[in-house]
Amino acid sequence: MTDEAYDTVAGRGEAAFEVQGSEFVGRVRPAHTVDEAEAFVDAVSREYADATHNVPAYRVRADPLREYSSDDGEPSGSAGKPALNVLQQREIENVAVVVTRYYGGTNLGVGGLARAYSRAVKDAVDDAGITTERPHERLTVTVDYDDSGTVRGIVESTGVEFDARYEATVTFDLRVPVAEADTLRERIASATSGRARIGSSDD
Repeated sequence: MTDEAYDTVAGRGEAAFEVQGSEFVGRVRPAHTVDEAEAFVDAVSREYADATHNVPAYRVRADPLREYSSDDGEPSGSAGKPALNVLQQREIENVAVVVTRYYGGTNLGVGGLARAYSRAVKDAVDDAGITTERPHERLTVTVDYDDSGTVRGIVESTGVEFDARYEATVTFDLRVPVAEADTLRERIASATSGRARIGSSDD
């Protein structure tokens, strides 16, 4: 997992238009894993199963970057690749898109299809907006009450997002930029003389 900032869509987006009787609807959403991207593609394909085509594309940060597209029955290279190209040109990641087409009776040709599928993705991305994200890591810090004030002070001074649960012990759930996680771990370990139990997972 890289700690570099990256661009992605700010939320869900949708765009619809007609070309020579065929209706195109682009839908885009953030997807942080391949499973999330594929679940979105499956959900749209099921919901609009009456459509002539549901063309998917996604780019998900992994090691290496995972990219996928399909023409879903359109002529080879006329749909999926143009859709994916928009995501590549905009340099956005952790994003999934599906373009739904209802055929209107007029063949658009490979060039016409490529333009329509590209436009559907561009317009949907514009509708969603683009934002810059920094990869985060989730840290779980568990301490006894005696150390909880010390840990809370350190966490609050860094300005990271956190929740605290006071039970038999005190657990802090933190969302920390990857680039800052090691330093924060060391500060907490040092301040509690190694008594804090620290776990982590990628976000």
